[in-house]
Amino acid sequence: MKLLVTGGAGFIGANYVRWVLANTDHSVIVLDALTYAGNKDNLAGLEDDARMSFICGDVCDRNVVQDAMAGCDGVVHLAAESHVDRSIVGPDAFVRTNCDGTNVVCDVARQLEVDKLVHVSTDEVYGSITQGSFTEADRLAPSSPYSASKAGSDLIALAYKQTFGLPVVITRSTNNFGPYQHPEKLIPLFITNLLDGLTVPLYGDGRNVRDWCYVDDNCAAIHTVLTQGEPGEVYNVAGGKEITNLELTHRLLELCGADDARIVYVADRLGHDRRYSLNASKLAALGWRPRRAFDEALVATVDWYRQNRWWWVPLTEAVVEQELA
Repeated sequence: MKLLVTGGAGFIGANYVRWVLANTDHSVIVLDALTYAGNKDNLAGLEDDARMSFICGDVCDRNVVQDAMAGCDGVVHLAAESHVDRSIVGPDAFVRTNCDGTNVVCDVARQLEVDKLVHVSTDEVYGSITQGSFTEADRLAPSSPYSASKAGSDLIALAYKQTFGLPVVITRSTNNFGPYQHPEKLIPLFITNLLDGLTVPLYGDGRNVRDWCYVDDNCAAIHTVLTQGEPGEVYNVAGGKEITNLELTHRLLELCGADDARIVYVADRLGHDRRYSLNASKLAALGWRPRRAFDEALVATVDWYRQNRWWWVPLTEAVVEQELA
């Protein structure tokens, strides 16, 4: 199988490319615009693999997408703006990439008659839930420009199935973590700050609950849906590990040899959802389950950042320079 992976130099995208090359005999074309979150270093060590090729381009550019997708059997669409805080400050880019870009990808896939398109989404499209867990049939109630743009992109993808018969499936995952995640996100931000002797900023009272899924498990879920998912269906992906941000912070402090004095409580994020939780039984029926225990994966993630300062130090320095500009 020949795959196009949009956003393949991003966090989940690069891990998915690595997963495919390690676990299948498929070839992969990576399409990525290399914005701040898309990083060629995420693909370090794969440059000599004849099964992977790279194209620098924007998913909103129809000609680029057509050239990249030509001859592909499947598409995994991961290209997206994905940081909630950035969407609050500048929502325009999120609507453009997440909605316009998804429309282009779906329309080109329709024209080229690809066998399957997986649109990778997020649990944030459902909004917050006090008790129980969201199923795929629950209504969408996004709380931020980011999650609203992802909800919009989900509906665009499903509309292409309904109108044109495009064989598209959607995954909605809980929070991912692991190697190559940009240090603006909670786990890598806290790890890198702690490794540098800095404080960690904790929103509100720290009692917001998230379910965490190790990125390799999500990659396996995406591939399960690519190969076995029913067109027009949505599949939730859950790690099965719900924990408050405060509890998570304490675990990271312990793993990095720090104490509570490093926590700085900051004003809560606007529209901050209190709890995310997904029911992933529909995906489990396809044979998928998370294989990496949360605590084991968290230790491995901290160790990866500890051993790969070459990768994240330039990114944190770039963020500081941007803030000072």
